Amino acid sequence: MQPFVLPEFYMPYPARLNPHLEGARAHSKQWASTMDMIDVPQHGTVIWDEHDFDSHDYALLCAYTHPDAGAPELDLITDWYVWVFYFDDHFLELFKRTGDIDHAREYLDRLGRFMPATGEITETPENPVERGLEDLWNRTVPQRSAGWRRRFRESTRNLLDESLWELANINEGRVANPIEYVEMRRKVGGAPWSANLVEHSVHAEVPDEIAAKRPMEVLRDCFADAVHLRNDLFSYQREVEEEGELSNGVLVFEKFLGCTTQEAADAVNDLLTSRLHQFEHTALTEVPALFDEHAVDPAGRMETFAYVKGLQDWQSGGHEWHLRSSRYMNEGALGSRGGPELLGGPAGLGTSAARIFSSVLATAPQRTRAFVHQPFERIGPMELPEIPMPFPLRLSPHLDAARDNLVGWCERMGILDGVVWDERRLRGIDLPLCGAGIHPDASAEELDLTSGWLAWGTYGDDYYPVVFGATRDLPAAKALTERFKLFMPVHGEPVPPPHNALETSLDDLWQRTAGPMTTDARQAFRTAIEDMTESWLWELVNQTQNRIPDPIDYVEMRRRTFGSDLTMSLCRLGHGRAVPPEIYRTRVVQAVEHSAIDYACLVNDVFSYRKEIEYEGELHNAVLVVRSFLDVPQERAFEVVADLISARLDEFRHATEVGLPSLFADHDLDSAARETLTGYAEELRNWLAGIVNWHRECLRYTDAELDRLAPSADTPTNAAPATAPAAATPAVAVPVAVPAVAVPLGPTGLGTTASRIHAPAP
Repeated sequence: MQPFVLPEFYMPYPARLNPHLEGARAHSKQWASTMDMIDVPQHGTVIWDEHDFDSHDYALLCAYTHPDAGAPELDLITDWYVWVFYFDDHFLELFKRTGDIDHAREYLDRLGRFMPATGEITETPENPVERGLEDLWNRTVPQRSAGWRRRFRESTRNLLDESLWELANINEGRVANPIEYVEMRRKVGGAPWSANLVEHSVHAEVPDEIAAKRPMEVLRDCFADAVHLRNDLFSYQREVEEEGELSNGVLVFEKFLGCTTQEAADAVNDLLTSRLHQFEHTALTEVPALFDEHAVDPAGRMETFAYVKGLQDWQSGGHEWHLRSSRYMNEGALGSRGGPELLGGPAGLGTSAARIFSSVLATAPQRTRAFVHQPFERIGPMELPEIPMPFPLRLSPHLDAARDNLVGWCERMGILDGVVWDERRLRGIDLPLCGAGIHPDASAEELDLTSGWLAWGTYGDDYYPVVFGATRDLPAAKALTERFKLFMPVHGEPVPPPHNALETSLDDLWQRTAGPMTTDARQAFRTAIEDMTESWLWELVNQTQNRIPDPIDYVEMRRRTFGSDLTMSLCRLGHGRAVPPEIYRTRVVQAVEHSAIDYACLVNDVFSYRKEIEYEGELHNAVLVVRSFLDVPQERAFEVVADLISARLDEFRHATEVGLPSLFADHDLDSAARETLTGYAEELRNWLAGIVNWHRECLRYTDAELDRLAPSADTPTNAAPATAPAAATPAVAVPVAVPAVAVPLGPTGLGTTASRIHAPAP
């Protein structure tokens, strides 16, 4: 008996079948036999027999997902999918069932030797997985560019290496939280790897100049998430009930939301639908603008659109294969609700188009909810959920002096304009309190610098809606975003005269923070700030469209608006060269950083909810995003966000207390690197404790302060401060979190570590 009824899937693209299917079936079976994947025991266990291989029908998957590929390309791609599914089952039998994590690491390390970044493979294969990878690597990568080879190698390594994350969770009996799960599933699930093969099959590579830009990343991530969430729905019975697997989205939602399996399956399907909506939104509204911004030539544009179409084909074809493969739970799926026979149509091969109307109609309310929120919704006073904080608070002894010093600095920079901020408001926000908590060991000079960054970001956050909120002037916002770059010279370029308080203060902070850095460090610092400021344009576009963000896109963009990359780059500079750069890219360190950042962002969203939703007409708040996505009352949305706060804190503690020691051993790090990373974890504990304390103690989010600052009926809501620049060079408002700003309202990040970088990195 199936554990739930498959939901109505959103699938607006008809599946098409490649005419070379039968040739690919014959070829892939012969290839798999040659590689010893069929009926050949591995450590005494037969992974696949001939019936398994035939009934899984990977050639049908590839014929559906690559309908326009030529016969040779379809054969090659089918071999790749045979290999990746065999690897998954091989790893399951040898390591997941036994919990043998040490030998699993050795196994995965060897596979890396069959994917050289340059040159020939020199290792001798010892099992079917290694033999298959050697053959496929040699048949594929010579035909592709260096950029494609680099991306494909990285996604293949991620697919292999992150299998250890699944194995570790099984050994610990640990079910991931939803944010962690989606993030990790992209790597272990292999859909980014599939996206690389789409480029190969359609003979179209995304131009290097845009491949790493946000719109292309969003397309890949949406594609990956939709592929994986769909797979989770179809594979729940096999993975969870039969194999004891814990990495399944339905199980994750079931445990996190405390709901039935059917309700969890429906929620996973809603998230899948949201990701497909986000894919369409990005392809239609962001990709064309990306072409213009980077002057992509017509050939590059055509190849990119061919790639986007290839991703759409994969979605519809992958769905059709899941409906038919014996590998998955799909009994009665072709005849379930939404099936073509409900419309009186056929149910055979090639008839998926008949389900499109039902699919679009069933998911229309979810799409609509994202655009119908009424800004400035009346919230009123409310009781906030309890925020867990297990780490002790320490405050810098220089706090009192920093408070007075910040007032003087803001006065000199022109920030106390009397419209956005005056001295009373600045003192009520009490940014030095946040700095003193997140950086308790700061010297007086360091705390002043931290407080300055906090003031810059928080003032920008307040200035932004005043200048751009009423007019939705995106061109002016883009112009200001570009001007910020002029005040962050990397090679000593001349800086123009600043036109407003934001530019004046950024100029001052950049000189004090980046001046002593090496050139490479300064460039990394600048890039982090650019990424953050560009994310403010994303917020403005959503505001213009009155569009509540997709939940996954929101979490990931919130990290950027929060200034997390900036914060972390500054922290790492302070670590010198004790830690190899690649260690910061490992799953464990990423988990430490992302869980801490998400915790702080969600805390800010809880405290700032009334300020943003009722008084500012904002859309970028986790509580509102959850309300819209789950279609639940405000009270339930707060409960879910509070649970996410606790879950991210638990993950942070797990990553620092369990993950870091394992990382030290796995990479044989020396004592200096271990001490640095242990200290980094302690810095982040201070960071979190300081952020929570600041939110609790400052006046910024209190009902009395919100009512005091609420505009009266005769006050223009878009009044500009006296220091506003001329129209040609508008002042930008920064919904920031430059190092220490908890976007959009409070400090959490930037200057927290900026002040520690007075000497060049060794």
